[in-house]
Amino acid sequence: MPGIIDALDPELAAAFAALPKAANGTLLELSDIPGLRAQLRAYSVPATPDPRVVIETLRIPRGDGTELDVVLYRPADGGHVRPGLLWFHAGAQVLGESARDDDAYHTGLALDVDCVLAAVVYRLAPETAAPGAAEDGCLAYTYLVAHAADHGIDPDRIGLAGASGGGAPAAATALMVRDRDGRQPRSLSLLYPMLDDRLDTPSSHEPAAEVVFARRDIQLAWEAVLGGREDVHPYAAPGRAIDLAGLPDTFIAVAQFDLLRDEGINFAGRLLAAGVPVDLHLYARAFHAWDRFAAKSALTHSFEQTWHTFLRRNLHS
Repeated sequence: MPGIIDALDPELAAAFAALPKAANGTLLELSDIPGLRAQLRAYSVPATPDPRVVIETLRIPRGDGTELDVVLYRPADGGHVRPGLLWFHAGAQVLGESARDDDAYHTGLALDVDCVLAAVVYRLAPETAAPGAAEDGCLAYTYLVAHAADHGIDPDRIGLAGASGGGAPAAATALMVRDRDGRQPRSLSLLYPMLDDRLDTPSSHEPAAEVVFARRDIQLAWEAVLGGREDVHPYAAPGRAIDLAGLPDTFIAVAQFDLLRDEGINFAGRLLAAGVPVDLHLYARAFHAWDRFAAKSALTHSFEQTWHTFLRRNLHS
C-alpha cells in the first residue's frame, strides 16, 4: 500500500509498516474468526499489575441463568466516590474475549480520567447475534446504577464509551436506557464506531480506507452480528435509528482513512439535528484505531487529550 503509506501521518505510517499484515495487505482479516481469535490469544501478553488501580470482576446474572462479566478498574487512592465509565472494547463485535488482555489501557484510562472504568465482557458474534451485546451493555449499566454505592461510583455520573465494534453496543445501550426510561448516562463516547450494517457511505467504498481491514471484512463482521436477520433493529445497528432525541452529550472521533468514517460523521449530524450536544473530531492522515496501533504518536497524544478532557468535563461536573 505505498500510496496509502505516503498519505498517512508519518508516525502512523511507520507504525503501520512495522505491523504484521494479513494476506490482503490490511492488519486484520475476518474470513476465519476462530483462527484470528487464536492468533490474537497467542500474541497476548499479561500486563504488569499497577498498584495504583484495584481490579475486580463483577459477575452479573442474566435472565437465562448465565453470567455477564464486568471488570472494574478503580483508582486505589482514597475512598471517595468517583464517576464511572462503562467501556465497550473494539474488535468488530467478533473479537475480544477477555477484558484482562487490555489491563494496561483500562488502567491508564481510569487513572487519567479519575473514574471507575467498567469493561463489559459482552457476548460476541457469531455465537451470540445482536442485540445480545447491547442487552449485556444495558444490564451492566442498570446494575452499576443500582449498586453504585457498593463500588464507589456516583450513579448520576456514569458515561458510556465504545471503540470501533464496541461503538454499536455502546450506542445501542444508550438507546435502550432511553427507551426503557432508565437513568440517563452522563455522556456517550464513540471512537471510530461501527454503527451501520448497510455500508452505503462514500468512505465505505474507498480503497484508500482499507488499512486496518477491507470492506469485505466489515461485511463478514456484520453478517456474523446479524445472524442472517433482514429486519435489522437499531439495537443491532444503531446507525439505523430514526429517533436520536434524548441521548446524552456525545463525543465522536473518526479517522480520514477509515471505511467507518462517514457513518460516524452521519451519526453526529443526526444527533445534532435531534438537539443532542456533539463533539465531533475528524483526524486527518489517520487510519482506523490509530491510537491503539500507534499509541506513542503525537496524533494519539492530541486525540487522548481532547477525549479525556471531554470525559472529565462531563463526568466530573
